[in-house]
Amino acid sequence: MLTMTDTAAEAVKAIVSRVPNVPDDGGVRIRDTGSDAGFELSVAPGPEETDTVVASDGAHVFLDTSAAVALDDRVLDAELAQDGSVRFALGTAG
Repeated sequence: MLTMTDTAAEAVKAIVSRVPNVPDDGGVRIRDTGSDAGFELSVAPGPEETDTVVASDGAHVFLDTSAAVALDDRVLDAELAQDGSVRFALGTAG
């Protein structure tokens, strides 16, 4: 299953907190686009019925079925820029 670094968890919480009307248990949803474009990230108020939920330190990531398979045994990391922008990266576990 996908895991998150502490930095990624902080980034997810920061992103979700910037979006109005998203509950505290909202999160970032990762959807596999099925194309060369890779994955699509969006803020979501909660998981869809078939999503896999990854939680770490109060941060929530919701993975659609295809993303959950593709990201199994991966680590989500993030780089936080001084201007507030976030860049996510995927690494391998272990």
